Amino acid sequence: MEATGGTEELVSGELVSVAHALSLPAESYGNDPDIEMAWAMRAMQHAEIYYKLISSVDPQFLKLTKVDDQIYSEFRENFKNLRIDILDPEELKSETAKEKWRPFCLKFDGIVEDFNYGTLLRLNCSQGYTEENTIFAPRIQFFAIEIARNREGYNKAVYTGIKDKEEKEASNGGDKGANSREEEKGANREGEKEKEAYKEINKSSETTM
Repeated sequence: MEATGGTEELVSGELVSVAHALSLPAESYGNDPDIEMAWAMRAMQHAEIYYKLISSVDPQFLKLTKVDDQIYSEFRENFKNLRIDILDPEELKSETAKEKWRPFCLKFDGIVEDFNYGTLLRLNCSQGYTEENTIFAPRIQFFAIEIARNREGYNKAVYTGIKDKEEKEASNGGDKGANSREEEKGANREGEKEKEAYKEINKSSETTM
């Protein structure tokens, strides 16, 4: 028991250390591979949860933060013509783009929790989080684009795509259900035959004895 307690304390201590490290600004840890891995894992978990959310609920009704209205208003005021259904990485990552995004992002320092955490952002909003369709972005940039995608109806492609797939599977499931019932009946018949054969074997054994 003591060994188990020691292990739990060690794991707990490691988790606290990782949590503390993740709470620091990116420049505080440089290129530490362990911290980079922890950041990547956290970003991936966030991405998986978000994608499940827009797959199961109509995205137009989603509220991602307490200040969605402010984020959307500021975003469209500063980026009126930015195409968000399919993002051009240059519009986010080029030096010119960074200069334009920086003051927008800093407006939400202290308003949006962890506003500058690294987050995964999909380039094409009709597709999932694949390596080719994903870039790394600050959390406030993610919120701005995804709130706009939700409100402007672009993310509905994910939701309707999943719903259509589920309906087709349910429809096919009816046919499969009929087939499986027939298979079940056949299996039951085979089972009865096996039972009868087992009884005959037992009778033969008793007679022999």
